Amino acid sequence: MSAPIAFVWRIDAVLPQTQCRRCGYAGCEPYAAAIARGEAEINRCPPGGDEVIRLLAALTQRPVRQLADDLAPVSASALAVIDETRCIGCTLCLQACPVDAIVGAAKLMHTVIAEECTGCELCLPPCPVDCIVMQPPDSPMAPRPQHWRARHDLRRDRLAREVAEQSSRRLAKQGKAASPRPTKEAIASAVGAALERARQRRNLSPDRDGEAK
Repeated sequence: MSAPIAFVWRIDAVLPQTQCRRCGYAGCEPYAAAIARGEAEINRCPPGGDEVIRLLAALTQRPVRQLADDLAPVSASALAVIDETRCIGCTLCLQACPVDAIVGAAKLMHTVIAEECTGCELCLPPCPVDCIVMQPPDSPMAPRPQHWRARHDLRRDRLAREVAEQSSRRLAKQGKAASPRPTKEAIASAVGAALERARQRRNLSPDRDGEAK
């Protein structure tokens, strides 16, 4: 069952946009769509807590409920911090970050852009050397849901573009490989034609007196 996109957007607008997936969905918008379709409860957003549950209840005309029992509350905001002396540059945290808040390159040190981190903790499980920890920010940081949503959308568009470009290159390579190789007869014919054209040009070239041979 589909839901009106405007209704999905209204629900998505009250979610914290941490894109943490604690709700069991791939991000805030998929969770909003599931709520709009009546497939998900409104009490599955730990970062939003009681406030978001109340807002969702008002939007969906459902009763206010406590956070689901299988979800742990999220207390104060925390940011991911990479121990750069232990980082091996595997890039797995880069791939996991939903808002591109980590910068680095393969086999080089990575670091987290603190002001972009949503505190989702998705970078923790894939790190093979456990060099990422969650720490309170140096100074209080206000939530930035609209900014995080925009960064999440930009990352999604970038990944889709990269997949399309990889597919295009793969198809072009396959097309080139599938092209038939010229036969010996075709090569001999092309060489003969080239020699004949050269002979004709030579016969038509002017002699020293300016007359054609």
